Amino acid sequence: MRVIKIETERFQDYKAPSMYIGCIQCSGKCCIEAGLPIEVCINNDWRKSKIVEVSDDDIIKKYLSNPITEAIIFAGLEPFEQFDEIYYFIKKLRKEYNCLDDVVIYTGYTEEESIEYTNKLKQFENIIVKFGRYIPNQEKHYDEVLGVYLISNNQYAKRIS
Repeated sequence: MRVIKIETERFQDYKAPSMYIGCIQCSGKCCIEAGLPIEVCINNDWRKSKIVEVSDDDIIKKYLSNPITEAIIFAGLEPFEQFDEIYYFIKKLRKEYNCLDDVVIYTGYTEEESIEYTNKLKQFENIIVKFGRYIPNQEKHYDEVLGVYLISNNQYAKRIS
């Protein structure tokens, strides 16, 4: 899998301690639709990050060897722009490693834009998707599913399976 970042323990994006996997690309929909320069994106610095190839097995073994983490998060840039890699990672996690821990996907896509992806992911247990683009100057709100505050009031999470 191609990544720009892996944090073995992260505590601010989900109610359970998680491994955080930073995805490699994003078309910048949030900024484009808001009429903002891409440089204002909270993840803009990540666009300059080096892309690293790490085997799914290595990531999964690292995750499973940590007694603290209870979930895996895909975020950073846009996970659905590398959907096939994430799909095969989750398939391996579930089928070969029999791990049913939560997998959380932070997407800037709307629920409607994500239907093709979420329909494919529903075959796997314990998948949570955070939907919605960042919109500047919104009030943050608490999301019950994630157990954390989200920065734009159009964003929300759903347990899809």
